[in-house]
Amino acid sequence: MLTVQNVGLQFGKRVLFDEVNLKFTKGNCYGVIGANGAGKSTFLKVLSGAIESTRGSIEITPGERMAVLSQNHFAFNEYPVLDTVIMGHQRLYDIMKEKNAIYDNPNASEEESMRAAELEGEFAEMNGWMAESDAAELLSNMGVSESLHYALVGDLDGSDRVKVLLAQALFGSPDILLMDEPTNDLDAETTDWLCNFLADYDNIAIVVSHDRHFLDMVCTHVVDVDFGKIRMFTGNYTFWYETSQIMARQMADKNKKVEQKRQEMLDFIARFSANASKSKQATSRKKALEKLNLEEIQVSSRKYPYISFRPEREPGDVILDIQKLGAKNNLGEYLFHDLYLRLNRGDKVAVLSRNALAVSTLFEILSGDEQPYTGSFQYGQTIMMQHLPNDNGAFFTGEQDLNLIDWLRQYSKEKDESFIRGFLGRMLFSGEEVFKQSSVLSGGEKVRCMLSKIMLANPNFLILDEPTNHLDLESITALNNGMQEFTGNILFTSHDYHLLDSVANRIVEITPKGLIDQTMSYGEYLHSDKVRKMRAEMYG
Repeated sequence: MLTVQNVGLQFGKRVLFDEVNLKFTKGNCYGVIGANGAGKSTFLKVLSGAIESTRGSIEITPGERMAVLSQNHFAFNEYPVLDTVIMGHQRLYDIMKEKNAIYDNPNASEEESMRAAELEGEFAEMNGWMAESDAAELLSNMGVSESLHYALVGDLDGSDRVKVLLAQALFGSPDILLMDEPTNDLDAETTDWLCNFLADYDNIAIVVSHDRHFLDMVCTHVVDVDFGKIRMFTGNYTFWYETSQIMARQMADKNKKVEQKRQEMLDFIARFSANASKSKQATSRKKALEKLNLEEIQVSSRKYPYISFRPEREPGDVILDIQKLGAKNNLGEYLFHDLYLRLNRGDKVAVLSRNALAVSTLFEILSGDEQPYTGSFQYGQTIMMQHLPNDNGAFFTGEQDLNLIDWLRQYSKEKDESFIRGFLGRMLFSGEEVFKQSSVLSGGEKVRCMLSKIMLANPNFLILDEPTNHLDLESITALNNGMQEFTGNILFTSHDYHLLDSVANRIVEITPKGLIDQTMSYGEYLHSDKVRKMRAEMYG
């Protein structure tokens, strides 16, 4: 068990959070959510002991071991892969190294030999003789080839390095597992494996994530960091979100009878429990929900930006026709070639690739910001396209450092300041924030500005390159809803499973041997045997 008692953290006069009292128990996974800057990652550091709280205490049941997912992707570059994974159980690794050093010393004293015998006993109790095979199994399950298990971590590519650090945190089934954004840079297959691993995890897992699908799949509880308080709620992210929305509607409708409000909430809980996607999660969640006190559910103080794309005109029958398109990288190597693609009305296409540069380059070409190496493309006459690039820095630099009102006015037909301020307010730029200089915006603020620019253009065709990057959960949810409700066409790419699965009705994957093009949802694409065979051939 991990117990948090009256914990507070303060930097100067700023109180990040205060009077935090929580208990984390075995068999549960806790998803930590909160707006950007609320203190989610800092809270994890307080739990791990990396940051000392200003007041209060953190208590762990004696004898229990904690593991933390490393955020430094280069810390273990000089170590072999298997050793790095085993380091996740530091005591086991230290014993292994110490006893091996004694055995490798031909001049070891009798005292050292006795020490080695003691270490052997402790090593056996920890099941140390299975350490290498257990570490190798973890790595293989994550898709790290056996040929890399004895390589140095520094020789691995970025994706495999992330998997090694994840395996390190999971190694030896720690009693308490802390992970900050564990799905960052993971491919879909490894993310799916991690979801299943945590769904079956018998100990305590505490994760910070912006990935709603991941939170829904693994979490039995939500820990909400909001306005200086940290509160725990039963259920996963969708349950927390839906109940908070119901409570908000009920508070707005003050005339609704108390019993009617209660019955509405109970009906929702029953539906949610029945629809849980995994049997084990459904069972644990149902038990938790049966004990739920409705009074513990409170209205969230979160604010959601207004994101709605309203086309100025309906698209015609001709949307986009791509013929023999090709592009190369800076080394002269093809990112893709002989690419044929025709979009139909209503297509919302998720574009995938193991090479993110291939997708971004395709989008830059289709937006007119880059020239193709070969081939051509043509939009229909009715198409009004807007592009959200992955790197939007060029829109916020230059000789003029405009405040937000003047920045957005550039892209608006309506120049009146009250209109611009109202639009910015709906995108959560309120009060004096509208006079902030565009050059000092955070990553998330820049994306919200870019989305505002796109909305003002009233396009009927969107090209969105990783649109959820830098956004908090509230903005991601609002964007997701806006994309679902959009009546035009979309080409987009993302690592957000829920966004991909709920928006796309067609999946296109750029591979070294051409396109895979399937009309289906993202979830169907990932689990299709037909697609799995096609991908093996295209990448083989």
